[in-house]
Amino acid sequence: MSLREALRAAPLVEDVPGVHLLAVGHEWDVVRVSADTGFLALSQLRAADEQLGPVLYDRPGNYLYFAVPTGSRGTWAGLPVHLLHKGSWLVAPNPYRCDEWFGGWCELPDDERLTAPETLRRALEHQQIAPAPQPKIVAREDRQEWKPSNAPVLTPTLDASPRALLPRSARHRS
Repeated sequence: MSLREALRAAPLVEDVPGVHLLAVGHEWDVVRVSADTGFLALSQLRAADEQLGPVLYDRPGNYLYFAVPTGSRGTWAGLPVHLLHKGSWLVAPNPYRCDEWFGGWCELPDDERLTAPETLRRALEHQQIAPAPQPKIVAREDRQEWKPSNAPVLTPTLDASPRALLPRSARHRS
């Protein structure tokens, strides 16, 4: 059964329209990874035209969930991921729900396709080894040090400012 079909059969979460409670660990497991790392890995997998299974974005938790075949527990040692397996539950929106608050499905194939654990591991390891380049911050050297002689021309003074806008300590008593 595909994950899409399982979503249709999964019970709805009470008081949240269009959100289902999905049992994990029977036909697939789910790898939870931080959204920052997950989106980089997802981008790399898409660019390499790798086979992708369902990928869910959880915006409130800031995670991505990749559906992988069951039995891949040993594959994830040493990576900052969490494997959801038999006995776990996943709160997931129906395939047509996507909003700014919840997130939604980044990938949801119609067939029983799942992401290969080894392929996902390589993409996640690549993100750990080669993080995105950080922008270089350079201080401007052409700024002059502040002096009274180069102060802005329109500096408010007691005479030019309305009395009510001045702090109490700066107001003259009449």
